[in-house]
Amino acid sequence: MSAKIKPSYLGHRERIREKFAAGGLDHFLDHETLELLLTYAIARKDTKPLAWALLKRFGSLSAVLDASVEELCSVRGIGRQSALYLKLIRGVFKKYSLDEVKEKVTIRTPEQVINYCKASLAGNSDECLELIYLSIRNTVIKTEIIASGDLDRVSVSPRKVVECALAAKAAAVILVHNHPSGDPTPSMEDILLTKEIVRSAALLGIAVHDHIIVGKGTHYSLKANGKIA
Repeated sequence: MSAKIKPSYLGHRERIREKFAAGGLDHFLDHETLELLLTYAIARKDTKPLAWALLKRFGSLSAVLDASVEELCSVRGIGRQSALYLKLIRGVFKKYSLDEVKEKVTIRTPEQVINYCKASLAGNSDECLELIYLSIRNTVIKTEIIASGDLDRVSVSPRKVVECALAAKAAAVILVHNHPSGDPTPSMEDILLTKEIVRSAALLGIAVHDHIIVGKGTHYSLKANGKIA
């Protein structure tokens, strides 16, 4: 009897895993990254066509990871187990990013904050406002989502922001919210509300370091763009 021929995809799965072991993800394209992830969720199947199908449906690696379980399952060949695995990867990334700015870690660069903001709110279908509470030494006390709204609007008063900051014993705050539309450009309402929060917080000795708006793969800092002092 002749030896049974192994499916060609087995060799490909081994090669892509070896490529990651040798050099990490730095030289991986989006579809290769998805192929690799799916090899750990799907056995005995070529994951390359599935990776391309996901990218065709959602447009990018980040959009795939931001998609809901139901949306992922709408792609032919992606079952609930595979969809949950991809959501697990997204959840781990969020927790990793949070650990970088949380629990007595001093924020040293704007990039630390941006990475957390994108991990926390990017991809949310509802608009949310999150506060990062800081101590007098710029260590993160905690983070908290204090308001959420519909697709394009979240309602919160400056008073609530200040009350939450006082309750957290924060010396300063960073405001973070997302635009589900994907465009992080602030509305006039965003700018006016931020300025009012800055004024109200200053009366009680609380600084507002920035207001960061997260879109799809991008962000807007009101501080960096001169919208707040």
